[in-house]
Amino acid sequence: MEETTFIISETVDDIGIITLARTEALNAITLEMLNDLACQVQTFDYDENIRAIIIKGNDKTFAAGIDIKELGEEVSQQSFALDLWYEEFKKIESCSKPIIAAVAGYALGIGCELAMACDIVLAADNARFGHPEISLGILPGFGACSKLTHRLGKAKTMEMILTGKALTAAEAEAGGVISRIVPLADLDAESIRVAKRIAAQPYQAVVESKQTIKQVANMTLQNGIDLESKSCKLSLNTPEFRFQLEKFMQNNS
Repeated sequence: MEETTFIISETVDDIGIITLARTEALNAITLEMLNDLACQVQTFDYDENIRAIIIKGNDKTFAAGIDIKELGEEVSQQSFALDLWYEEFKKIESCSKPIIAAVAGYALGIGCELAMACDIVLAADNARFGHPEISLGILPGFGACSKLTHRLGKAKTMEMILTGKALTAAEAEAGGVISRIVPLADLDAESIRVAKRIAAQPYQAVVESKQTIKQVANMTLQNGIDLESKSCKLSLNTPEFRFQLEKFMQNNS
């Protein structure tokens, strides 16, 4: 287990787990904390022994937004560099391995965007997803307006962003913001179970599937089908597929 001021990282077999650990500040995210998180994601991405990654907070808070104190100080000094935040976010979103967000409690502002940047979102029944930035006179800065509009639709996103209304876990599930709801007591175990199930699959097929799904999400239906067909054809020619096919045939002969 490795620990910085802001995160705790550990491995469970072939699973990398990152815990947001700025508990005294409700896991409010600073640039340094985001950098630590992004660097750890990249470390797990480069590690050949790691097949899936989990990002989690604690039972009461996933991440309660950006650190307002740091934001205020940087704005007053005219030193707030939003591009630096974008770069750290891109490192997380460009990870080739599947990332599971295990969300309990509040995921607000950049915390909600961090969850949506992951590939699978498992939410405890006490989870709340919201964007209160409007109360400060700003709007979300890391893709929430676009992502939520694609998932929830225009009207629900308008209400969420313009009023600061947080979604319950049930509302988030109904709107496709999360994968599914898990009882709080089972969240850690279930996130590891899902990660292990992914890790047990053929590695290259997992990576290619993740990339294909991410790309087709922003395409027309026909363009997405065309890309999926190309990706499938490529996978048919891999040593991994031939090995798995032979193994299957031997086991079922």
